[in-house]
Amino acid sequence: MQVDAIYAICGFNDIPSRKAMGFHLMVLDHDGNHQPWSIVVVRWGKKVLGYLNRCPHNGVALDWEQNEFLDPDGVRLMCGKHGSTFELGTGLCVDGPCKGRTLTPIALTVLDGDICVVGVRLVEDNASRNE
Repeated sequence: MQVDAIYAICGFNDIPSRKAMGFHLMVLDHDGNHQPWSIVVVRWGKKVLGYLNRCPHNGVALDWEQNEFLDPDGVRLMCGKHGSTFELGTGLCVDGPCKGRTLTPIALTVLDGDICVVGVRLVEDNASRNE
């Protein structure tokens, strides 16, 4: 398996513009172990942004309900536990207990109408085949 593989996680149109969706994936670490990897993907017009779904304040997931990631105005990511808010484009916390810290970005690309994650090794559903 290649480290620079590209993995489609959903269709571009599966996430409405100005909305966010969470994904619970599995990555292979450097030792080949499976590790849970929870990410949030935001679609803003034709742009997609991705971050680890982990607040830098205390490591909790950002969403307080499934796929509820944005603040009441729908313009920033928000931690449902402590209310920290983060700029969409940078992941910088602009208000709350972790002000000044940032979310961990995830490399995404749009390819053939799919939102794809790059730069990691995912465990694929059909990984039982011989490689």
